[in-house]
Amino acid sequence: MEFSIGHLFAYLIALIHGLGLIAAVHAVLTVRTAQGAIAWALSLFFMPYLTLLPYLVFGRSRFAAYIEARREVDQEMHRAMADLDWRPWIEEALAASESAAYRQLRALPRLSRMPCLANNQVQLLINGEETFAALFAALAAARQVILIQFFIVHDDALGRRLQQLLLQRAAAGVQVYFLYDGIGSHALPRHYTERLRAGGVQIHAFPTGGSLLNRFQLNFRNHRKIVVVDGEYGFLGGHNVGDEYLGEKPPLAPWRDTHVAVRGPVVACLQESFAEDWYWATRQLPPLLLPATYPSDGMLCQVIASGPADPQETCSLLFVEAIHSARERVWITSPYFIPDEALSAALRLAVLRGVDVRILLPSRPDHRVVYAASSLYALEALRAGVRVFRYLPGFLHQKVMLIDQDICAIGSANLDNRSFRLNFEITLLTVDADFAVQVAQMLEEDLSQSRELIGADRKNVHRLQQLGMRVARLISPIL
Repeated sequence: MEFSIGHLFAYLIALIHGLGLIAAVHAVLTVRTAQGAIAWALSLFFMPYLTLLPYLVFGRSRFAAYIEARREVDQEMHRAMADLDWRPWIEEALAASESAAYRQLRALPRLSRMPCLANNQVQLLINGEETFAALFAALAAARQVILIQFFIVHDDALGRRLQQLLLQRAAAGVQVYFLYDGIGSHALPRHYTERLRAGGVQIHAFPTGGSLLNRFQLNFRNHRKIVVVDGEYGFLGGHNVGDEYLGEKPPLAPWRDTHVAVRGPVVACLQESFAEDWYWATRQLPPLLLPATYPSDGMLCQVIASGPADPQETCSLLFVEAIHSARERVWITSPYFIPDEALSAALRLAVLRGVDVRILLPSRPDHRVVYAASSLYALEALRAGVRVFRYLPGFLHQKVMLIDQDICAIGSANLDNRSFRLNFEITLLTVDADFAVQVAQMLEEDLSQSRELIGADRKNVHRLQQLGMRVARLISPIL
């Protein structure tokens, strides 16, 4: 029988579709969430040419193996910390337990492994100029230890300013520990890290490679942004290290983001979160410092460090619990709005309770597929009574939530499946009326520069756009 190129092509197509079907069954049996399982299964069945290879790289992750390994290392790290008397926070924790506003978040004490603590001072840092001016000033004044962690580090003007500053402090005898994510910083050249290492900086990538049989780390990324100086000053929020975060890279400029600077007992929680990631990367503890004294007054704060190895889906449940607790307002800003069913239901219920629910999103896409999926969810939220706004001046990257008159959350987590279940994230929860006023004023200024979506926006989406958004939503849980 004559064998032609046509026969070979037909066999190849049949093989790809057969492998796609097998992978789809595997996804149904192993993917942790219903949304993710459906997204993978349908895309593998109908589009195996596009999705089979990504599934082999990302979908065949051995979640259980990773989670077990990470939990074991975390326990080992905490045993190593046991002799450090690391949590002398009894008075601060007791003061937090007396707060009526904090008791409104009934699940938080059990959801987070770190307590809510009193006597903290928090400074709101709006946009890159404020953030990096405060951050670099604190780094320049460091005398003992710098702990620094970012998802993205670029070898550009801002990245080189940071590099030079860290080299100067290391030369002055300061111990510098630098952790970056290997996927987020994939474009960082080797000479950047080698120069830091040669200058005395302890620098490591958050592990992203696995063995041939267990490539799970590729899908688990460390999205946290943490800086701690001398155990006394802490920073966290949405900024990474790159010129775009200063608004110097069109077409997304000006870049809109938010960070916070913190002092007080809660800085120890930031160190503990960093220590877990550093120990995972190196199997060593970094130096951990407690100042001789704390501020005598200040606000209640709680660090919520979340990740795929948590006993609960900490990040998702944080947002759901906060929204369920709201009685007056829920204002949220996020660059990506791809909520799961629980979060969508919480928003709808808040609207039905008469809560002022507003969501502020970018008007410019940085990832077109994610933006398309987010747009469909935004229109569905609009139909449910949520007020949805598009920020007009530039790209909106801040991650901020304001609940009622006292509660704020600022950190690294987006409203999407990756932040909820795959990424390591860090969020600072504050309980303070005066600070909430500052956050409200910031968000009101952002809203004044935004366009509110109206019912006509839903009707004016033509059919081709609808199709594109629905296809994007179909694969949104795996983005």
